[in-house]
Amino acid sequence: MRLNPFAGAYLTDPAGVWARLLDGGVHHDEELGLWLISRHADVRRALADARSFGNALTLAPVYDVCPEALALVVQIDAPPTTAAADPPVHPRTRRALRVTFANTPERVEQRYGRIVRRRVDELVSRLAARAGEEVDLVTEFTAELPLLVLLDILGVPARDVPRIRAWADGQIALIWGRPDPAEQVRLAGGLLEFWRYCQDLVRRRLDGGGDDYVSELLAYRHGDDEVLTTAEVSSIVFNLLVAGHETTAGLLAHALEGALSEPDRWRSFAERPERVPAFLTETLRFAPAIDGWLRVTNRPVTLGGVTIPAGARCLLLIGAANRDPAAFRDPNRFDPDRPDAHEHLSFGHGPHFCIGAALARLEAGTALTRLAAALPDLRPAPGHHRAFRPNLAFRAHRALPVTVAAAVPSGHRPVA
Repeated sequence: MRLNPFAGAYLTDPAGVWARLLDGGVHHDEELGLWLISRHADVRRALADARSFGNALTLAPVYDVCPEALALVVQIDAPPTTAAADPPVHPRTRRALRVTFANTPERVEQRYGRIVRRRVDELVSRLAARAGEEVDLVTEFTAELPLLVLLDILGVPARDVPRIRAWADGQIALIWGRPDPAEQVRLAGGLLEFWRYCQDLVRRRLDGGGDDYVSELLAYRHGDDEVLTTAEVSSIVFNLLVAGHETTAGLLAHALEGALSEPDRWRSFAERPERVPAFLTETLRFAPAIDGWLRVTNRPVTLGGVTIPAGARCLLLIGAANRDPAAFRDPNRFDPDRPDAHEHLSFGHGPHFCIGAALARLEAGTALTRLAAALPDLRPAPGHHRAFRPNLAFRAHRALPVTVAAAVPSGHRPVA
């Protein structure tokens, strides 16, 4: 059973592809050169078993990079700290993130809640001012909000949003896409600029005195390279500026698509915001922002009676695992009231569980309730057909056009 994540049904509705992959079990895809792991129990085990499934090649492209692009990529000397790190590095850098980055609902609300609400309200007001127009929520809302929030947290000026978004999109396309050689060179050049930007951002904070997250990371290291090196701080920032907003943008786009498809549900979010958390959990299961993730075997591993050799690159199909009938009852039905939705693997599992999960939930929940309160008659634009960007890991909408109706006066909105 082969997987083509760059064309066909996978770019419009991957559920049918996931079902076939689940039926096929663990197997090697000759075209991709990857072992495909799709069943929930197997994906969960692979995510948890850091000894057998390593991360050294998680951020390595899944194709042969052309020499010109490779010459640029090798100049990016970012040390592995998060997604691509293994022990003993990963436990140390993960500890730094746990200490410095709010990662529980209570800490996230306390530290970032005001930032999130301010940015949501700015974007909602901007949308409300375009009553009667057709607007793409991807470019005007879902891709914008998480990046603005993250830049506020990191102390990065908002004027840098366009180029950081372009760099982040470029990294995803370079690693998990299938660009031609000319595009590889362009994307690799952008990625090198991105890395140097992050290095410069950290250098400007070295004198201390800042109140942003970069300054907090530098304060945490106390000048001790055994705690964190400055290069590792730059690498953490480099990774946060991609993973910290692209995944939340995907969650928010999937949630808005699902909510807006049912007008009664959409309107209910303003009146009954307590329904939003369960809706988001089911959205994470049903339509993950990352539906595939890479690992490499450190030793032979047997899953489902199939032995994967050492040194094999594996694609953990999170989207398929989240639809596994062995783990979820009636898995292809979207049901926010299902009791098993929390078993999804969309934030990962084990030592690499997403450090920003609570922040992503806060952003998405705040966005849904406040946008629904201000624009209860927001509707999908007629004639729109869903299409995702061709990509092995990130499931991102190309566009999400909506028709903006008149806004509800602020005095009539529910107070949150």
